[in-house]
Amino acid sequence: MEQHNSPPLAPAARSVPPLRRGSMVARPWCGFARGLRQILRGRGATSALRAPDGWQQAARWRRRLLLALIILPTLAASLLMMEALPFGDSPAFSSDFGKVLSAVQLLLFTVLFAWISAGFWSAVMGFCVSLRGDRHGLYATGLPRLPLESAARTAVVMPICNEHVATVFAGLRAACESLAATGALALFDFYVLSDTRDAATRTEEYAAWVHLRNALGDTADAGGRVFYRVRKRRGKRKAGNLADFCRRWGRNYRYMVVLDADSVMSGDSLVKLLRLMEAHPRAGIIQTVPRACGHDTLHARAQQFASRTTGPLFTAGMQYWQLGESHYWGHNAILRTEAFMRHCALATLPGRGALSGEILSHDFVEAALMRRAGYEVWVAQDVEGSYEQVPPNLIAELERDRRWCQGNLLNARLIAEPGIAPVHRAMFLTGVMSYLSAPLWFAYLLVGTAYWLSMDPGADFMSNGVPALLGYLWLWTAVMLMLPRVLGVAAILVRGEQVRFGGARKLWLSAALEAALSIFKAPIRMFAHTCFVLAALTGWRIEWQSPPREAHALRYSEAFEWFIGHTLLTLEWAFLTCLANPAAVVWLLPVFVPLVLAIPLTVATGNIALGQRLRRRGLLLTPEETQAPALLRAAWGHARRYALWINFAAETPAEQYATDTNKESTADVFAPAAA
Repeated sequence: MEQHNSPPLAPAARSVPPLRRGSMVARPWCGFARGLRQILRGRGATSALRAPDGWQQAARWRRRLLLALIILPTLAASLLMMEALPFGDSPAFSSDFGKVLSAVQLLLFTVLFAWISAGFWSAVMGFCVSLRGDRHGLYATGLPRLPLESAARTAVVMPICNEHVATVFAGLRAACESLAATGALALFDFYVLSDTRDAATRTEEYAAWVHLRNALGDTADAGGRVFYRVRKRRGKRKAGNLADFCRRWGRNYRYMVVLDADSVMSGDSLVKLLRLMEAHPRAGIIQTVPRACGHDTLHARAQQFASRTTGPLFTAGMQYWQLGESHYWGHNAILRTEAFMRHCALATLPGRGALSGEILSHDFVEAALMRRAGYEVWVAQDVEGSYEQVPPNLIAELERDRRWCQGNLLNARLIAEPGIAPVHRAMFLTGVMSYLSAPLWFAYLLVGTAYWLSMDPGADFMSNGVPALLGYLWLWTAVMLMLPRVLGVAAILVRGEQVRFGGARKLWLSAALEAALSIFKAPIRMFAHTCFVLAALTGWRIEWQSPPREAHALRYSEAFEWFIGHTLLTLEWAFLTCLANPAAVVWLLPVFVPLVLAIPLTVATGNIALGQRLRRRGLLLTPEETQAPALLRAAWGHARRYALWINFAAETPAEQYATDTNKESTADVFAPAAA
């Protein structure tokens, strides 16, 4: 029995069930060079991936189509760019230096255009799928409502580490109550797996757990359904916490639903995931599409709006190409426990430096390992009732991106692992490009600046017709970047859902506002991601911290600490450019202005009052704001009450606390009759 340095628990309650040990052994990584040799010799696949299936045939043709849609327009655009760039024909660029600049510019343009094309065509196909569906996809709609086997036991696990306690337990309580209403409660147990180091926060967690059990009527007579554990050895972060749970209690459960600390899932969504797993025995992971909600800052509300308009197109588009070899995002998903324990243990990456050691972005790797073992990985787009939070401000977003950047760069070392499906190798590469594209864009801008700085002062670069060709290319690039937003709004209008976003007029205004904010923040993200990539490649270690779950007004001192370097470097860049060629500054103003204003922009978009003011005016509305589901209303109400209970528990002796919490007990959720 796990021991805790916490106050005495209410009588007859246990923090964890009896142990039932299982094995979860990590398989050492082959290594990039050795794996590449095996692939070249034809030994990179496994028999588990060779079995033909209907969706696999469709996926093969769809991926060939995607490659054609990326490669052919990219080649055409590159040829136009080659014609537009002066490879020595112009007197201004007759030197070898000018030829080198042209070659580098062309290479960067080709890579970035291909990257943009991949996202563009995914969004276009997602638009088509969102309107007509996909006969090869996996959907919960239409599943027969057969009785669920008693053996289909499912653990709902929530790893936490120094989280906002009220948010964690409020969401868990809302999920428990919602699940009880479905009648399938007896199949589920809930685990809060804490890696919290701060003693005061652990005490709050313990008090909130005791209060939760008492409020739900989760007594010893009910068998105990909500458990809490503090891990003593906190290795490998969240992945290690989940592996530790599997070794201790995984054998008790056929399935495991993984939640983040800010996750909230309805009972209906949990039951649908369980039914999908039962109906598809080859599925190893089924991922839901969590809806972003819960914050009122301007930054968060813009992100929430984008996730409800444009986000579904990209998700549906990726699912169209991937089908049964999809993404896993590490939360709000159900996993087949035995398969996960047998095949998804994560070994450390050998070597020294920042790109070695523990796997950080474990979810992509676990999906690849599950598929390597022959199981399918799906995204169930029609499972509603799955929610998460977004970072409340730009600083919190960039802190999260700094961790994700290093995690994705680490995953690049696994691209050549034997047996990994090609689409998951592509996912590793996509994860790298999500952050590597930032220094590539930055280099593209620097090379463009160098063009202006290297020009002969007497030459007129604008007189030879070159800007017209470049203008067409820039226009097409802008269309590819902006059209997914237009298609996202169009899909909502075609489905007649605009009233859930405040009406058609407010929907278009909100989309324009979100696009403007995104364009303004793009240079800031580019500069920050460039720093993250360079730091990761040069050996900078980071401290893995949980993102904030509660919004607070940003201070100028916080933004100053983050962005003063960006501002000073941009001012120096603009000043030197102006000295060499003032005309170049005009072309670079869309980059210079956001970077110079990064500090006030971050503070303003992190403002709660401004976000609420726009909400009252009907802008950036999401369906969760126009008509909040009962699940979210319950979670938000519980969060407010939990905050009061935690303060009460901190000032109350444990024995009196256990007695007083029973006064608020509902006693009908986990009562023996309900179980």
